[in-house]
Amino acid sequence: MERRKPYQLVSRDWKKENTVVEVNGSRIGDDREVVLIAGPCAVENEEQIFTITEYLSKLGVRMLRGGAYKPRTSPYAFQGLKTEGLDMLRRAADKFNMAVVSEIMSIDRIDELCTYADVLQVGTRNMQNYPLLRALGKINKPVLLKRGMSSTIDEWLLAAEYILLGGNEKVILCERGIRTFETATRNTLDLTAVPLLKELTHLPIIVDPSQATGVRELVPPMCYAALAAGADGLLVEVHNQPSEALSDGAQSLYPDQLASMLDPIRYVAALYNRVPDFDKKNRVTNPVS
Repeated sequence: MERRKPYQLVSRDWKKENTVVEVNGSRIGDDREVVLIAGPCAVENEEQIFTITEYLSKLGVRMLRGGAYKPRTSPYAFQGLKTEGLDMLRRAADKFNMAVVSEIMSIDRIDELCTYADVLQVGTRNMQNYPLLRALGKINKPVLLKRGMSSTIDEWLLAAEYILLGGNEKVILCERGIRTFETATRNTLDLTAVPLLKELTHLPIIVDPSQATGVRELVPPMCYAALAAGADGLLVEVHNQPSEALSDGAQSLYPDQLASMLDPIRYVAALYNRVPDFDKKNRVTNPVS
């Protein structure tokens, strides 16, 4: 007898067809497309974010990630530039025709994030912040919901259920690795979650190999593996000077490393009759005025 699922709205039993979340021309969850979301872990200054955004735009990347509010384990670590960082992020994205993905940490910041960002990211530490999830169910913006660092699949899907229950169906799941006994990598990337979620839920699923591995050399092969497992997209950290980054420099790709990944991404995507969003015809080919 099949186990009764504790969730409803996110289930394939409730909705058979895939939910597709469209952002800046990219269709996240479309079986014919894979998306690439890239950018620095944190916005540090205007020169940094504009330099990275310009480079990404030339590659055809449509969605810019960047943190302005940074939840950090240590209270002494860089916590982000907050509103100033969001403003820089938005201006850089607007100049190069990109969408913004940035993290929301608390209910009182929802209006601000909705002003600056196109997609609100819920980080691993807030996956079970139920008041926040309920509030995000009432907005008309996509929510990128990262898996909790020690959360089961059921707990993760139930977190998504809170958002859908409020009326917001534009939820994107993100596997970012889970905490295990292994210390060679930052987390353990659970790629089995991708095909499993494809069976359990209609929501799109992307993978963040940067947070999962914590080692930049491991990011490219895990990107290809994630796409081979059926992921709808990738979320990667890129920095123009990783050695100088204020957060997560060791896992941030150099720009040329990201560029060298594009052909393998095309190849793996083509095996599944999918096209990367950075190759769509209306990409920005010459964004610099």
